[in-house]
Order: sequence, then C-alpha cells, then structure tokens
Amino acid sequence: MNWRIRAAAGPLEWYSCREPVTRSQRGVNRSHRADHALPLKENPVMPFPPADETVELDQPCPIRDVLDRIGDQWSLLVLEALSGGTMRFNELARAIGDVSKQMLSRTLKRLEQDGFVSRTLFAEVPPRVEYALTDLGRSFLTPMQAMIRWADEHHHAICAARRRAREMDGGGR
Repeated sequence: MNWRIRAAAGPLEWYSCREPVTRSQRGVNRSHRADHALPLKENPVMPFPPADETVELDQPCPIRDVLDRIGDQWSLLVLEALSGGTMRFNELARAIGDVSKQMLSRTLKRLEQDGFVSRTLFAEVPPRVEYALTDLGRSFLTPMQAMIRWADEHHHAICAARRRAREMDGGGR
C-alpha cells in the first residue's frame, strides 16, 4: 500500500500512514492522523505538492512495512539466534526449535531480501552456507531486545487480560 496524496483541496498540513489530513479536517477527523505523522513543512523529503497534483510515494508506510516483514512468527527468533554470530542452516534450525526447514528457508530469504541477513555460499563439497547479521540487522538488535524485554515483563498482564475477555464473553475459546 503506497501513500497517495491529493492536494487539490489545498496544501496538506499532515501526512500519515493512513490518510492525508487537510487543514479543513484538522480537529474534526483526528483519527486519520497517526501519532507519528509529521508536519510537511518539517519533512525535508516531502515538500508541499502543487494544489492540483497527485503525489505517489514509492514506499509504503515505514512502520507497517517493517512490522509486516519482521513481525511474523519466526523472523525475530532468527535475528535473535544470529545475534550470537554466524550460523549454518541446521544450526539455526536447532537453535530456534520447532521451525520447519521450508519456513526457516523462507524466513531467511525474506530477511536477506530486506538486508537484515547475509548469506555466504562456500564453494566446497558438500556446499556450505552461512548466515550472519548485516550492519542493518545488527542495528535492529537494540530495539528488538527492548521489545523482547517488554514482552517478557508484560506477557502475564496480556494473558490475564485475555482470560478476563474470555470470561466476559461467556467462557468461549
């Protein structure tokens, strides 16, 4: 999903990952302005478009895009396993546990495509492949470890809230 901004109603004051909010909407429709939206005048990458021009940005909302790629069941586990250093495929599979070879292969390929992981193939018999974090992958370790700590600290509260919700719904699932 790319951002699409139509400025026909006048210059936009805010952009967000959801919908643009014009000055006329400010105060009326705040739900469309994401918390991380920035005033356009403070965003050097995206100047005000002419009033009759549609501007299409060639990348999706950054936080949605990143969370879509690393927020799956296995990516964080792969990144955490590789934080200790270079590993081969089977070492990764053992370190993670119950991941299938197909899913691990797919996860590694996506992380490599996004620049988090490097794959090195050695011309040996049998072939040897090693995976390691790139500079980008290593730069993600600090926020990732903060998320892991947060999840560890608050998981009991989340589980308790789920139990209360189930009880209120009549004890379903």
